[in-house]
Amino acid sequence: MYEFNSSFRWNSSASPETEVVAISLPTEEPDSDIQQLEQLNSSEIDVSQIVSKTPSEQQLEYILSNLLKYGVLIASTVVLLGGVLYLIHHGSEPATYQVFHGEPSEFRSPTGVMNAVLSGSRRGIIQLGLLLLIATPILRVVISLLAFILQRELTYIVVTLLVLASLTYSLVSAYF
Repeated sequence: MYEFNSSFRWNSSASPETEVVAISLPTEEPDSDIQQLEQLNSSEIDVSQIVSKTPSEQQLEYILSNLLKYGVLIASTVVLLGGVLYLIHHGSEPATYQVFHGEPSEFRSPTGVMNAVLSGSRRGIIQLGLLLLIATPILRVVISLLAFILQRELTYIVVTLLVLASLTYSLVSAYF
């Protein structure tokens, strides 16, 4: 029997013959790579254990980065060229903002834009640049999908197909 503050009594159910056993636990292993790196000195890092990309992965990254870089550059150049040509021809006209005029029907489809460009329309050239800008990331997804199919990476194929389906749905639903 134990006595606390002389007014509170607590009865222990443990018998005096009870033995307490202490178990020593093994040293704790680090839970993450960051903890492992913190424990290592810079001289203990083995260069052969550093994971590097395969040549095919490096080539795919190179292709995709160049596609995005040059796709945006080409699209911007086409829009700039069309904008300059448009301003040369229509730059002195007064702007009428009282009435909203939507895009003509010829600019609402890719074939209409191409027909407008071939007929010499300056607005058609601007729209072509915008179509190229939209097509650049879509082409990136298609190339990624083809690369994942060649590598037989099922998880990445499924994810890329979902992204491509989402892009296709958004473009098709905006058209109709």
